[in-house]
Amino acid sequence: MEPNIAYIANLIGDTARAKMLTALMSGKALTATELSLEAEITPQTASSHLTKLVEGELLIVRKQGRHKYFQLKNRQVAELIEQMLNISARVSNARVSTGPKNQRLRKARVCYDHLAGEMGVKLFDALVNQGQLVEDSSEINLTETGREFFQNLGVDFSIFATNRRPLCKACLDWSERRSHLAGSLGKWVLTDAISRNWASQDLDSRVIAFTPQGLKAFSKRYGI
Repeated sequence: MEPNIAYIANLIGDTARAKMLTALMSGKALTATELSLEAEITPQTASSHLTKLVEGELLIVRKQGRHKYFQLKNRQVAELIEQMLNISARVSNARVSTGPKNQRLRKARVCYDHLAGEMGVKLFDALVNQGQLVEDSSEINLTETGREFFQNLGVDFSIFATNRRPLCKACLDWSERRSHLAGSLGKWVLTDAISRNWASQDLDSRVIAFTPQGLKAFSKRYGI
């Protein structure tokens, strides 16, 4: 029996469910009430939609005390949503600017677990221009120079050895329409920047906010 893509397409195709899925691209787990606000529907209606998304294996439920939190099941689902954002923007009126209107979202945001937006694209371009990454057709690979560069920054590549996730991957940016860095290495870069207090994620959005000092340090570190 062939996979039923119409079933998944129908799950994502509903406007309210699409808004909830997009909200979960922040990588955070959200409650049904929080997601109902994102989708502009009642909590009762949101509960029905969330049940369908869980049954369709697009979301998982995490319980903590009396509360239930919902999040995207895995990065494959996040990548699917990001691709659909790109496709939907391409088929929209060409006069409409791509990506979010919010300038802070356009500047830097989280794409599930890695850096996206203008800063994500600048990072990617800098790593390619400096020879740390090399583009080969549709693939992106870490060079020996790049491996040495990231090792000097503190990356322990052995922790990625048993990870089925690609080490590095070019992800088409929704607003910039150019590549930003995804994969295990992309996640490490964002996690490292946040751990150093160079940047933080807004509590209620996908925005990644760099401090002035953090932006300067991040740019210097990666040659942006």
